[in-house]
Amino acid sequence: MSTAHSDLPTTALPADALGTLDAVLAARYSCRAYRPDQVPTGTIEQILSTAQRTASWCNSQSWQVAVTRGAGTERLRSALYTAATTGAADRADIDFPREYRGVHKDRRRTSGYQLYSALGIERDDQERRALQMAENFRFFGAPHVAIIHCDEALGAYGAVDCGGYVANFLSAATALGIGTVAQAALAMYPSVLRRELGLGEDRTVVCGISFGYPDADHPINGYRTDRAPLAEVVDWIDD
Repeated sequence: MSTAHSDLPTTALPADALGTLDAVLAARYSCRAYRPDQVPTGTIEQILSTAQRTASWCNSQSWQVAVTRGAGTERLRSALYTAATTGAADRADIDFPREYRGVHKDRRRTSGYQLYSALGIERDDQERRALQMAENFRFFGAPHVAIIHCDEALGAYGAVDCGGYVANFLSAATALGIGTVAQAALAMYPSVLRRELGLGEDRTVVCGISFGYPDADHPINGYRTDRAPLAEVVDWIDD
């Protein structure tokens, strides 16, 4: 017996729902400097509850999330930073891009230029660039990190589902005044994450999200990346 449409749950949208969504997306940025204050558990649960509404393949809800706080954050921070700065050998569960080319290379270069310019790091200052790269593994000083992983049997589509989850997590956090940065870099050391978080070999580590209250005065949070115009990314097929 089919369910009548009138029996389905409905959620009334505010008059300017699209405007609100656009404002949240416009406000979000990759935060790379944080205050040390812990985010209240209730606020984190609000973010998680909103992100949990993410659409997924066959409603499989592929994501699993390990969220650190307090001593848990410090333990993982220390383990990852040690691995990254001592040359520990590891391999990400998901292959990184083979190369960036064409417009993708151009956008990546522009983003990197903005980041290092904000910090006053010259192009040929490889030592300072390496030190800044290593800050990924200190979570840029964030008091929390969320590690996103999924069942390896779900393959590429499980990772795609997780990508949608990450996007919604970032937006929900932004709406609550919480800064975030999604980090593929943390997935470079899956063996460390498995050891420290008790993850099985059947888990694919997708990425991490460092989050907390932004340090608004830090220069690294003082720039914003742009987005390509629709004409560069959309092809209209009319016949």
